[in-house]
Amino acid sequence: MLFAESMVAVSHLPAVELFVAQAGGPADRTLLVIHGGPDWDHTYLRTPLDQLAGHHQLIMPDLRGCGRSTCGLLDDQYTPAATTRDLIALLDAMGLGQVDVLGFSYGGFIAQRLALAAPERVRRLIIASSSVLPVPPGAFDGWHERSRRLAAESAVWRDPSLSGPELTRAAAIASAPANVWRSQALPDYLNRLARVHFTAEWMRPWRAGILPPARPEDSARRLAAGGHSLLLLHGRQDMLFPATLIEAAAKVIPSAKAVVIEDAGHMAHLDHPQAWLDTIAQFLA
Repeated sequence: MLFAESMVAVSHLPAVELFVAQAGGPADRTLLVIHGGPDWDHTYLRTPLDQLAGHHQLIMPDLRGCGRSTCGLLDDQYTPAATTRDLIALLDAMGLGQVDVLGFSYGGFIAQRLALAAPERVRRLIIASSSVLPVPPGAFDGWHERSRRLAAESAVWRDPSLSGPELTRAAAIASAPANVWRSQALPDYLNRLARVHFTAEWMRPWRAGILPPARPEDSARRLAAGGHSLLLLHGRQDMLFPATLIEAAAKVIPSAKAVVIEDAGHMAHLDHPQAWLDTIAQFLA
């Protein structure tokens, strides 16, 4: 599937343009996809979501400071709140009223913020490989396979010779065995990482300790009150957010459905792409 690519202005002070990939489909069946990272871009999510094109219009932006969108802002301009405002402005600029929203990983937190800040703009909400509940201390205690798979990434972050986008890319590559569960999926994932336009814009405020938390405060209760139709989609072997939190969240949000894909990690769309895509398609039908 070919995507049309453009730059869309979403802010004047500061000046911010988002790089947007768009695949055709009915405007009233638009799916806004919010990537994770941050400091990544959206491209690792294009497949298998591109198979929805035609039945749905796909809008896949790079967030501010990410990919080919505006970079070079002051550190305090990289915040979850600013990113949420950008996305509302993007919908306005593209003439889109109400859309379905999929947020992946860090993008899942931004998707929650969007649904809470502008509930009238969100028809249905998909939170994939993320969480609406905080990760409790010790959530992964005793999972030795996780420790083994994450060891290489920890070494990268301690390497004083790496900095900037080079560090972001090296960490992503080193963490690949932890992000996909099935070894068969690893080559495809590494190929995708080779095409990602990594930045290090969000790393600066994070390391300076001024990056605000991304997950909205009391998100589960607030989403429950909002009543949005909600899909929580997760891999059982996710090593960033425990799958048990997804199942727990569904119990406190009446409008939520939790789907956990077995033998799948954080990048569940690579471990089991058809099952992941079919779950989304059925939810949006």
